[in-house]
Amino acid sequence: MSEVKVNKVSPRSGTGLQLGDSGDTITIPSGATLANNGTATGFAAIDWQSTVVTGATHTASANQGIWIDTTSNACTLTLPSSPSVGDQLIFSDFARQWGSNAVTLTLNGSKYQGNTSPTPIYNTTGETVHIVYSGSTQGWIPINDGAVALETPQNYSASYLVVGGGASGGNGDDRGGGGGAGGYLTNVGGAAITLSGGATYTITIGQGGAAQSTGPSPWGSGNDGNPSSLSGSGISTVTALGGGYGGGGPNANGNSGGSGGGGASTAGTGTGGSGGSGTSPQGNNGGSGSNTSSYYGSGGGGGAGAVGGNGSGSAAGNGGVGLANSITGSSVYYGGGGGGCTDAGPPSQPDGAGGNGGGGAGSGGTTGNGVAGTANTGGGGGGAGQANPAVSSGQGGSGVVILSVATANYTGTTTGSPTVTTSGSDTIIKFTGSGSYTA
Repeated sequence: MSEVKVNKVSPRSGTGLQLGDSGDTITIPSGATLANNGTATGFAAIDWQSTVVTGATHTASANQGIWIDTTSNACTLTLPSSPSVGDQLIFSDFARQWGSNAVTLTLNGSKYQGNTSPTPIYNTTGETVHIVYSGSTQGWIPINDGAVALETPQNYSASYLVVGGGASGGNGDDRGGGGGAGGYLTNVGGAAITLSGGATYTITIGQGGAAQSTGPSPWGSGNDGNPSSLSGSGISTVTALGGGYGGGGPNANGNSGGSGGGGASTAGTGTGGSGGSGTSPQGNNGGSGSNTSSYYGSGGGGGAGAVGGNGSGSAAGNGGVGLANSITGSSVYYGGGGGGCTDAGPPSQPDGAGGNGGGGAGSGGTTGNGVAGTANTGGGGGGAGQANPAVSSGQGGSGVVILSVATANYTGTTTGSPTVTTSGSDTIIKFTGSGSYTA
């Protein structure tokens, strides 16, 4: 074998340089380095391995193609240590079993899609993953269509407001009480919850209690509101109860709930119905009904911020005031109780006003129907009664769930068509109907 030792081999001016002829083998000895300072073309970048990986662990080397068979067990694949920019790795589901036994990556000191945790997991049947090392800032990055999903989702903080559906007011010859407001729960101003990246959070919106339209006889109590909730991975389920119905007809007592319903006045029985109990810390008690004169005032429904007013011989009780919350960027009241009604109604006897926060006013005498609670505030409906034509109490207002997350973290993945706005550096996701948010 002949050997030529020179420092440089250059082609003739204007021509190319060829090493060997077709069919020849050009060997670069073990331990030698072939340095490229220009543009290299025609070289195979991936060395596909002839042995299929079937074990529970395997360590990859740069620029390999690896078949991974997880028929018998899951596999943990350790990425190459100290990779260089441009290093590649392809690993493929050899037996279409990743959906049953996943492949988990050990990053071995490098980043993956810009993050060091959590551990990427590939569990899609038939998937092939092609990754390239981009440098220390972003680390390994998947480049083929089957592996572009973010495999290292990050956890982040969120604030919430959850309000249950308000109850409807009672309706009756005994002057129906106001409906209780839906329960009110929030962490605004307190400790944030942590959402798990990639997890889906379910939002349920409680509907308000249906109006009590029975009349002019035998009349009846109202209907409870329904609970609203926020649930999902890593958080304790937040459930705001529905409001308690306002008393009316044969049942003069208000019901318990997030906030309690107001008691009805009880003509000729010598006592008024009692207000329902609120649930701490979600709401307050409803007011009691009265029977102290020829005119009778029913109690107002409890609100998130205050108890409902008691009825008297001269006026009905007002609904309890709700609470203000600035999760949307503006101060808005939620959870007002429904107002009670009187025997005669205005102007001789004033009906109860709805509490600030969506509560509906009462309507007695011949003044018409009780006023409905405002939708998506959890407001209680107003009471009604003592009218010759058939009248209805006010239905309860539906609940609401609002999330606030840093705009930099907002994924945009929702169902249920929430209203999405921004306030400063935060994105506000307001659900007025049931749906979900994927963090």
